Amino acid sequence: MSLRENLLADADVCTPGTVLSVPEGDDATDAALLKVVADPTRLRILRILAANGAVCACDLEEPLGISQPTVSHHLRQLHEAGLVTREKRGTWAFHAIDRDAVAAVANSLAALTA
Repeated sequence: MSLRENLLADADVCTPGTVLSVPEGDDATDAALLKVVADPTRLRILRILAANGAVCACDLEEPLGISQPTVSHHLRQLHEAGLVTREKRGTWAFHAIDRDAVAAVANSLAALTA
């Protein structure tokens, strides 16, 4: 018996044309959200907001070790993705995690294991 025949005998046989289940989901949206969360700085911001509630953008520079413009850039990305809310209080912007939006991302991932 040849090597190829041995491999085929030991493995499940592939049947071309098998009809696969294709679950519904917004792949583009989910991928965009995961891309936003995949950045280490943005993930750290989400953790800080989750632990502290509404936080002034100016208070994030020190714990993140980055400049204010960079903090603003990351917060804007999170806000545009719908993962963070922003509230103006005078001249300051306070940011908070949108727990429902983050839960939706987690549920989307959890559905992959169901």
